[in-house]
Amino acid sequence: MKFSVNTIEIGASDVVIVPVIQKNFEKSEGFENTIKYLFDTKKFKGEIGEIFNLSSLKDDKYENIIFVGLGKEKEITGEKIRVAFSKVIKKCREFKAQKIFINNFNVDGLAYAEAINAVIEGTGFAAYKFDKYKSDKKVEKDMELCIGNVPLEKLEEVKGYIDEASVLVEATLLARTLVNEPANIMTPKVLAKAASDAGKKYGFEVDVFDKAKIKELDMKAFLAVSLGSENPPRLIVMRYSGDKDNRQVLGLVGKGLTYDAGGYSIKTSDGMSTMKSDMGGGAAVIGAMSAIAKMKLKVNVVAVIAACENLISGGSYKPGDIIGSMGGKTIEVINTDAEGRLTLADAVYYTISKEKVTKVVDIATLTGAALSALGITTTAVVTNNKEFYGKLEEASYKSGEKVWMLPAFDEYKELIKSNIADLKNIGGKFAGTITAGLFIGEFVGDKPWLHLDIAGTAWRDSEKDYYSIGGTGAGVRTLYYLAKL
Repeated sequence: MKFSVNTIEIGASDVVIVPVIQKNFEKSEGFENTIKYLFDTKKFKGEIGEIFNLSSLKDDKYENIIFVGLGKEKEITGEKIRVAFSKVIKKCREFKAQKIFINNFNVDGLAYAEAINAVIEGTGFAAYKFDKYKSDKKVEKDMELCIGNVPLEKLEEVKGYIDEASVLVEATLLARTLVNEPANIMTPKVLAKAASDAGKKYGFEVDVFDKAKIKELDMKAFLAVSLGSENPPRLIVMRYSGDKDNRQVLGLVGKGLTYDAGGYSIKTSDGMSTMKSDMGGGAAVIGAMSAIAKMKLKVNVVAVIAACENLISGGSYKPGDIIGSMGGKTIEVINTDAEGRLTLADAVYYTISKEKVTKVVDIATLTGAALSALGITTTAVVTNNKEFYGKLEEASYKSGEKVWMLPAFDEYKELIKSNIADLKNIGGKFAGTITAGLFIGEFVGDKPWLHLDIAGTAWRDSEKDYYSIGGTGAGVRTLYYLAKL
């Protein structure tokens, strides 16, 4: 899909898309009378996501005009625009349109950049589908979407917005595809290669450490999780230096379980069916690094993924084992299906101690409790720094990806204390998302830290709005905007 501004004349397009603000037809330049008629006859109300298609004969062929409602002006948000345009692009597919003209629009109270980005993201995300392994897949021609009627004085500004939004779409779809790859293909080695390929394409450095190097680093917790698999683990380290005069370095740590069967605390068959997605956090940091480097942000970022599989064999770690960690703390293993926090503990500690980051974010499909608490719409957050969380909220608003901070009181930390080791890897049946986050927090020290649990937001079981079935790419855009702030 290609995005542009003022490159297609309205008469040369296959489809014209006219965004309509409810009860304000005067904002639809060139279509005021038609929209007033539709409003007056109640054929179209302009409600959010409402679509009205009008066909007209032009030069002996039919031209399709799609009016899309954005709702009441004071209630319009970037997310509502994304949803509305996701519906439009599906209609354009029905028409087999290739050249699409989008009538320029402004919304009072909404930044122009936010509106343009939302249009690009809503259409770009909704057009995605993962059909790589279908033998009867249909090859569709690329669409070109042009935002037209942009005043000359705003031309370069809009081009900049389109460039950034296009990069974010590409990076998010990269993360979606990594998650959607089946686990027999997406092994730790292959995930490491994907990160290396992204580094070469977008402009960041990548180091990949093998099992021997991981042992040398004394990453005992990470290695324990990987013991049951024939596919050896990989530690993936990505570095981007966009501001070499600045000592501030943002650390991003993504969970990289390319498959999680639960180990000896084995999951049910239904529980395992989507566990190729357990590297959604790792995919998110690869996508975020790709966007950060492509846009040449003036910031320093190090991203780390501890990639492995959690399977069963004679050598697997077991409930009741006591294992070590790179940070020196001993851990009583209560449940081998609470493995992500073990890999993240070592990865976070490595990022702080070896890469010298000044603040750190970890992102992971970590707990079912996050789904129970917040569903599939909101990412759970645990933090030790409210100011840092405030930056995350700002980034979240820009991306449209919702976040919610959970409490991190000292009483919750008592739940992960062990009688026979320093920590235990599960805190019991209560406050599961909080205790999982606080377990990782034990390896952070005094660095500002955010833990993002995307167990609910990283995957969709059904197609809706701009989400297809499978990986969502959750976190890519939020991490990008957090780095940009």
